[in-house]
Amino acid sequence: QVLIYKLLKCLQGRYSMKVFYTHAGCTLVALNPFQSIPDLYSLDVMKEYHYARQPQEFKPHIFIVAEEAYRNVRGQLEPVNQSLVVSGESGAGKTWTSRCLMKYYATVASVSSVVKSQDTVERIERRVLDSNPVMEAFGNACTLRNNNSSRFGKYIQLQLDRCQLLVGATVQTYLLEKTRVACQPANERNFHIFYQASEQTYEQRKEWKMSHDQSFVWLPNSEKTIEEDCFHETVKAMVHLGINAERQGEIFRILAGILQLGNVSFSSSADESQPCHLDAKSKNFLQRAAELLCVPAEELQTCLRVRTLKAGKQSVLKPCSQADCSVRRDCLAKVIYAQLFEWLVTFINNSVCADKSTWCNFIGILDVYGFECFQTNNLEQLCINYANEKLQQHFVAHYLRAQQEEYVSEGLQWSFVKYQDNQSCLDLLEGSPISVFSLLNEESRLNRASDAKTFRVRLEKELCDNANISWDKFSKVPHFTVAHYAGKVGYQIEGMAEKNKDPVPPELISLLQKSNNQLLHQIFKDNETESQIKKGPGKTTVVSKFKNSLETLMKILHSTTPHYTRCIKPNPECKPLTFKKEEVIIQLEACGIVETIHISAAGFPISLSQITTSAVQYSCSIIAGALFIYFLFMFCKRNKPLEYVTRFKLPAAVRSWLVRNRVRRWNRAAGVIQRHKHLPETFCHFVHQMIFSFLFSPQGSIKLHCQRSPLLYADRQPDLKSDVTGFNEILLEKTLVLGLETSAFLRIHDQTTYELYMYLLG
Repeated sequence: QVLIYKLLKCLQGRYSMKVFYTHAGCTLVALNPFQSIPDLYSLDVMKEYHYARQPQEFKPHIFIVAEEAYRNVRGQLEPVNQSLVVSGESGAGKTWTSRCLMKYYATVASVSSVVKSQDTVERIERRVLDSNPVMEAFGNACTLRNNNSSRFGKYIQLQLDRCQLLVGATVQTYLLEKTRVACQPANERNFHIFYQASEQTYEQRKEWKMSHDQSFVWLPNSEKTIEEDCFHETVKAMVHLGINAERQGEIFRILAGILQLGNVSFSSSADESQPCHLDAKSKNFLQRAAELLCVPAEELQTCLRVRTLKAGKQSVLKPCSQADCSVRRDCLAKVIYAQLFEWLVTFINNSVCADKSTWCNFIGILDVYGFECFQTNNLEQLCINYANEKLQQHFVAHYLRAQQEEYVSEGLQWSFVKYQDNQSCLDLLEGSPISVFSLLNEESRLNRASDAKTFRVRLEKELCDNANISWDKFSKVPHFTVAHYAGKVGYQIEGMAEKNKDPVPPELISLLQKSNNQLLHQIFKDNETESQIKKGPGKTTVVSKFKNSLETLMKILHSTTPHYTRCIKPNPECKPLTFKKEEVIIQLEACGIVETIHISAAGFPISLSQITTSAVQYSCSIIAGALFIYFLFMFCKRNKPLEYVTRFKLPAAVRSWLVRNRVRRWNRAAGVIQRHKHLPETFCHFVHQMIFSFLFSPQGSIKLHCQRSPLLYADRQPDLKSDVTGFNEILLEKTLVLGLETSAFLRIHDQTTYELYMYLLG
């Protein structure tokens, strides 16, 4: 609790001084300022961090994480490929952080002495950056928690050639929230692109059959203006990506047709054998939608009101109920928008992706939806929170667990730091043979309508032994509650199985395949689209598809060197420079920041790779003896106190610098040994024991720890010019400051001796 209080006090103090980034072990904590800070991300700041000899000596910044990953690629440190994992809850600033990372790499990786290559890189750089506003326009929306909330997940691979120049990129997307097209939660908005298209000139609106006095059911809160409603920026980016004016016209006519569909309403017929009725206004909206989608109006009306049933080789037409008609209308809008979004992602990849022969490494940027908990949560929130559970488990396995297990495996004295392991929650959601997902898939594959109460009873029967799931027996609405790492969330069961089925009536697909809109026709003519409408147990459910894509993502993350950035939302109202302790502390405890600091403070700051441990120890003993004799020789020669006295403090969280000048130090050390090779070996051993008798531990003693670090952090130089300040000063007690305490001073005469001593520390 003391550490949590100090951490909170540290973050609050830095936030009030407009310092929004803080290092916490292997993690960068980023607090959302909720206001524009242009000087913090300028081109000069990028160059300052990129050209710095030791960027870690600068103020914490997202550019430090970016530069560290970039230098790992340049240094070909295994694993060479890097992944920047940006996590946090909705509204914490993940999208902005990912945007800054892409801009940084597009800047620092676009420098070339070859003019032709530079032009190519600049063209690719512009296309990579222009993919952001397009994907945000089609995939982001204004929610209660965030004006620019990502309603899909994406993993962007920035492709680098052998010279570490940016030559291309690819985008992988995960689970677009397509239900938002036809159903927007209260006080929230549809996707940005609909609002951008609705605020155009008279000529454009006339072409898209959108009169100025017309309102749209699927365009709620249109009077609210936000920064993201920038149509010209979206169109400009589309042009740079290669989407010409003709193709843009086809896209916006499709979007306008979707909005017209939302205004179509049905009324029940007195005769159940007859289709539902359409009033005059709805017929007009339906006619406009058909013209914009370039399909026959009569066929569109029939597909929405009449179901085609297969009876052997014969087809039977059955009128739909009023509710079924609305469902089919929503389904048509959702499938059109989802396929349009997939086409857009594919087009962007074809535009910016480089040939496999031209790139050899990549830096991945992961930006996924944050943890969500609303008054009503369904399948979308279950999948989103499941993805966050997987990412949290990756962090736990990579650092919290792996770092401590390595200490134990090497026989070091170590007391395990307790942390929240969410493996039991993952077992509940995806475990085998019985889990929430497996039971949901079984329910979805049954050839009948799902009953929420029956499914709840089965969940309770099969999963009653798991402590991460609970039920409110007095609730009138069937639901279940899952204890996630970030808190408990209740999920409504009603409609979950139907969403998991994601049924698309075949007659709707057949209608869209006949469209005279070339883009719409192209999207739905593919065999892959036809396979999505298959019925029976072979159909892939939403959960299965999302789980498989997430497993592929996790394999990529496990094969790369990860870098963690935890975005924190300082207040729920998104007010600038407002810090609410209760809001922040919940996020810090949930994402494992506190445990990270515990392990970093108690851990070993210096790590030597286990290449040839015995050889390193033998070399250290010889060099230590040479160093002592050199000290003694200079002291006797001058017969006066040495001129320079330096006291070193090594904070536990500071990573050793070992890689940069290792060969240079060896050369200098070899010269000293050659000049004093006549010294007896016992003398060298005595000095070795004297210098290395300190034991590094949280109590103030020092020990040189030879180990194989999973973090591969070997380019951090301890600050020798000042005492521990800032984050370490606040977090670490006086007894936790690691270094040579009280009377432990080293007297250094010249630069050569200093280099030798730094080698011994390395």
